[in-house]
Amino acid sequence: MPARNPESPFVSDDTGGAAARLLARNLAEHRRVFDAIEALREPICAAAATMAQALARGGRLLFFGNGGSASDSQHIAAELTGRLRSERRPLAAQALTADSAALTAIANDYGYAEVFARLLAAQARPGDVAIGLSTSGRSANVLRAFAAARALGVGTIALLGRDGGAARAAADLALVVPHEDSARIQEAHIFIGHTWCGQIEAALGLVAPVP
Repeated sequence: MPARNPESPFVSDDTGGAAARLLARNLAEHRRVFDAIEALREPICAAAATMAQALARGGRLLFFGNGGSASDSQHIAAELTGRLRSERRPLAAQALTADSAALTAIANDYGYAEVFARLLAAQARPGDVAIGLSTSGRSANVLRAFAAARALGVGTIALLGRDGGAARAAADLALVVPHEDSARIQEAHIFIGHTWCGQIEAALGLVAPVP
């Protein structure tokens, strides 16, 4: 155990109290959620295969979501344009959440529900894949984006939580993390995102296959 400095304002004596109980509860919930991800093995792999095929054919991956899901969208896209572990060529991925000027202009002029749909209408082409993240599956702008993508002939993947909401049926392929807490859902989402990146790299022959 680290030595304690009794004069430090940042040291707590609550090692067995509320803080410790919260940590134990969060760890237990995290483990339960990750155990449940095993049931998503097939759709996780199917989504990665879909994205890899799109990239192999010259398509792009377009990620979007709100709040923490916006950050996760940017994180996953960055792993693809950069690299996950091994050196390889950049992959065509973009987070629609990254352009604050476009997001705020569209929200101001057309309403927040239109931000992703309008960006997709401007940028997406048949052969691309639109990947929407939502812990509830009920975000209006995510649902509108899936509808816009379908009209454009763009494939859709939903990474969701809780019961999947309306987005579960709105996407071509939906993955639902079965938990009610957004924090635990987002922890699972970024794990799935990292797994996708590795699966895509392997499917495209950019890294050595997993032994």
